[in-house]
Amino acid sequence: MTFERLLDDLIRDTVHVSLPAFIAELIVCATIVILLLGRLFGTDRIVTPRWVAIVGATLAFAASIGQFGEVFASGRSPIEHTALFTGLLIHDPLTVYMRILLCGFLVLMTWLTAVSGIPDREDGPDFHTLLFGSTLGALLMAQSNNLLMLFLAVEMTSVPGYVLVGFQKGRRQSGEAALKYLVYGAGAAGVLLYGTSLVAGTLGTASLAEIAMRMPSVVGINAGPLASPAERTIVLGSLFIFAGLAFKLALVPFHFWCPDAFEGASAEIAGFLSVAPKAAAFALLVRVVQSLFGADSGPIEDLRHAFGIGLAVVSALTMTLGNLAAFGQSNVKRLFAYSTIAHAGYLLMGVAAWMVAGGEAGLRGLEGLFYYLAVYVFMNLGAFAIIAIIRNATFSEEIDDYAGLWARMPIVCGGMAVCCLSLIGIWPAGGFIGKFMVFAASLSAGWVSPVMWALVAAAAINTVWSLFYYARVLRAMYLESPTDSDRLEEIEASPFANALVLALTIPVLLLGVFVEPLSRVTAFVARSIVG
Repeated sequence: MTFERLLDDLIRDTVHVSLPAFIAELIVCATIVILLLGRLFGTDRIVTPRWVAIVGATLAFAASIGQFGEVFASGRSPIEHTALFTGLLIHDPLTVYMRILLCGFLVLMTWLTAVSGIPDREDGPDFHTLLFGSTLGALLMAQSNNLLMLFLAVEMTSVPGYVLVGFQKGRRQSGEAALKYLVYGAGAAGVLLYGTSLVAGTLGTASLAEIAMRMPSVVGINAGPLASPAERTIVLGSLFIFAGLAFKLALVPFHFWCPDAFEGASAEIAGFLSVAPKAAAFALLVRVVQSLFGADSGPIEDLRHAFGIGLAVVSALTMTLGNLAAFGQSNVKRLFAYSTIAHAGYLLMGVAAWMVAGGEAGLRGLEGLFYYLAVYVFMNLGAFAIIAIIRNATFSEEIDDYAGLWARMPIVCGGMAVCCLSLIGIWPAGGFIGKFMVFAASLSAGWVSPVMWALVAAAAINTVWSLFYYARVLRAMYLESPTDSDRLEEIEASPFANALVLALTIPVLLLGVFVEPLSRVTAFVARSIVG
């Protein structure tokens, strides 16, 4: 094939296949460019940056909805997928599903920043550029089909996050949290990059699709388990990759950055970091697991089972540490930071059940994971949005200062009650359904390994424990009397704040009652992964 013919094929594939499927990401990129040009030419003083961000996020979300109709309503097979940009990315049902979640989340985030007033007009272009850049990285994480793109996407998500944590200039705690996050993140990036180099170097390819095809020819070709240097290298590289992703997910023992970063950052950024990077990292974790351990070969199944047991242990440790550490917190952001750690453990149950059980039981684990992620977007962002709204009204993020707020902010306090009930896992909130699905999948996986039954028992105990520290927040709001009644009289929530709270909490209740529509979508997505 001549160079001219190769170039023509590349241009044709890019223009007619890759770019049309990449339209939502292109809108995000265009919004970033407009924000930067606005800063450069001073038009940000004419057109408010937050409106540019809201329009860009809404258009990206609309584009992702259009792709949803093409993939899920067309009757196509769930295993159909399209390689984009010479195989660096993949367009499949999981990509479309995560694109809807992340673009919808970006719309809600831009609304939240408009309501809360962070950032101000002067810093608006910089803030929203970083926010959109990190979201773009999360979108790329969810559709990565190459180890190189995996690393670049993770870093594209992480680096703006370091800056956003320290965005509150002049606040020492914010700068200290950003520095810690940066140092830990740099170490995790090195581990992740080393792991990808080990796997790619051993198998001779960085493509996840080709890795899946070459794994059976490398693993299990000798008599004993891990008998060859190649097998040991792949296992070591896989552990390093999982460690790098575990940092993004704040899994034990890579969780230590999370409480300090969340407490130092604004509540808006804490809400962003608790959802977008974690949701994308779970999608990426599923892709990596399917690539490395998705073959039907016996030795590979044994490796997948062993890794699944390891993830089950990490899941139990993560939820236990997160819930126990949350008990002694007086700062609401720090309390919900540990709550985020605990929920990463609950979400990991779905991946562990899939790896251990395989088959239909494994598919139920993935279905529960994707359902839980959809609920998690609303309930976790809802909690941090309410923290931001109350901060603007009370100038405090301490639980003691929430005393008696229900009398002045009934809708806001009601929204916090819905979010807390969902985070605990009490019906009719959607968190109950998400937990039920991953618990049920883990119980089924217990017939393969009793470790999964122990995991379910640990998760049930942790769910009961979590009730007590969430109840502290609600008790302060509804049962305790304020120390300064005169100050309470001056507190109120704006109509826009109340509308945002309703927009975030009503879907939490709807997903707990009307389960079947989203469940069918998540089942379709799960089957697209395993083929």
